[in-house]
Amino acid sequence: MKTVSSVRARALRDAVCVGLMLGGVWTAAGAQEIAPIIVVETSKGSFSFETFPGEAPLTVAHIVDLVKSGFYDGQRVHRALPGFLVQFGDPQTRDLSKRALWGRGEGAASGKPVGVAEITAKRTHKPGAVGIAHQGGPAKADSQIYVTLAARRDLDGRYAVFGQIVDGPDVPGMLQVGDSIVRMYVKP
Repeated sequence: MKTVSSVRARALRDAVCVGLMLGGVWTAAGAQEIAPIIVVETSKGSFSFETFPGEAPLTVAHIVDLVKSGFYDGQRVHRALPGFLVQFGDPQTRDLSKRALWGRGEGAASGKPVGVAEITAKRTHKPGAVGIAHQGGPAKADSQIYVTLAARRDLDGRYAVFGQIVDGPDVPGMLQVGDSIVRMYVKP
């Protein structure tokens, strides 16, 4: 028979394991993780977004690992639709001769998909939502990140939202195809 204290202890242990997996920072008050904030420096300015490891732990861990490895540095925006979204995360965009392939095919990602669809009704596609794109199924989502420029309820339930813009909300709307992602980093 499970007691209330054993259930709480298990929940705390599980939360600590997830936090350690994500490289999270824990407060002295207990098992409250401070979610990673990712800064995106572009050729048009910088913006940052908070992440939602509680709702999308594998997606957040995957993106944080890619950011820390420098995967996004030097890439370019490959999709920019005014009033809809801006998207990046295709390593092919470093090569201008491959422009016709940007955002498409096997070479358009890191090659290590998240492997699970972390779609939740709690996080919707409101302005400034940060989601992870996929090619043919949410579990195939990998490295392509998008920022919505307006509310897009049509994307809810189809793509995982794993973050929200917290600083520089006007910058994504200024980005155009070909603009540079100078570097990305996890805010210390």
